[in-house]
Amino acid sequence: MSPPDSVNFLLVDDLDENLLALEALLRRDGLRCLKARSGDEALELLLVHDVALALLDVQMPGMDGFELAEFLRGNERTRHVPIIFLTAGSADAQRRFRGYEAGAVDFLQKPIDAGILRSKSDVFFDLYEQRRQIIAQRDQLARLTESLQAADRRKNAFLGMVGHELRNPIMALTAGLHLLARKGMDPATDPIRAQMGRQVDHMNRLIEDLLDVARIDQGKIVLRTGRIALSDAIALAVEISQPQIEARQHALTVTLPEAPIWLDADLARIAQVVNNLLANAAKYTPEGGAIQLSARCEGTRAVIEVADTGLGIPPEMQAQVFDLFAQVDRGEGQTEGLGIGLALVRQLVSLHGGTIALKESVVGKGSIFEVVLPCLDDRRAA
Repeated sequence: MSPPDSVNFLLVDDLDENLLALEALLRRDGLRCLKARSGDEALELLLVHDVALALLDVQMPGMDGFELAEFLRGNERTRHVPIIFLTAGSADAQRRFRGYEAGAVDFLQKPIDAGILRSKSDVFFDLYEQRRQIIAQRDQLARLTESLQAADRRKNAFLGMVGHELRNPIMALTAGLHLLARKGMDPATDPIRAQMGRQVDHMNRLIEDLLDVARIDQGKIVLRTGRIALSDAIALAVEISQPQIEARQHALTVTLPEAPIWLDADLARIAQVVNNLLANAAKYTPEGGAIQLSARCEGTRAVIEVADTGLGIPPEMQAQVFDLFAQVDRGEGQTEGLGIGLALVRQLVSLHGGTIALKESVVGKGSIFEVVLPCLDDRRAA
């Protein structure tokens, strides 16, 4: 018995001594010889075995080598099997032409030179083994891809489940804080309630980002697009992020062109993109830093840039900064949030047909993020 990963080759000759001699010439580890004494026997073997090479005797009683080769070429399973004809007769031009027309890759005259036969056969055995390895790698990649897709689906389902489960207790905490504020408790507790309120708001934002990531991956986010002015989305984003920026005493500079930039976009989602970038800049910039937000039009593209004087992103992290759950260490092992903000921004920008990139980042000096969105021309915006 041969091992299951052996390479099969087919010998077809009506003389037993020829079959034995050819098998002895080609014998080596990893090869399995299939012998047939007629064309009919060969076809039966080919029904159940794949072969790397077929060595066919031309002159056989009944079905000769040429006819057998034509059968092989006419069958989908065997049409690509390389064929070498072996003949003891005259190898005139007409016979060679018929052999090549039947699909032969070579034509060897008996008596066979052992070195030539081994050399030519080894080429096809090696090619077959390489092709088999490629197919195995392809199948393995397909299985890995399917496994990763299944894991991604489970991850999305988990994110959605966690987000929904966290919503209820957060809503209860929010309602409780509002109730305490209305009852006018001891003023000494006001700072505590204010701090709790900020933390609850922060958790709310994290949960909404988490749910948005799951919705986008599941194709459940529908953009409410329309003609919007980019300045309106930026103004909304600045208003939302202003408390966080002021809490860290950052100086925010907003630079917009005089002429409006029009987009076919979802205003709330574009504002969410800019807000997330501003929040990220505020979080990773030491207190008293500077944040610059600018927008400009370049032909049919709207370009938004958010620059900060923050910690910067180490070179080894820059390639994965938009990956889900990727975070930059803020020093002393401290991180904040879940590392989903930039991943969500990239997905929202992509839904609008745009791109986002880390334009520049230097450790200790800050980062610049650039968002590019398609904008409407003047005629479409009018």
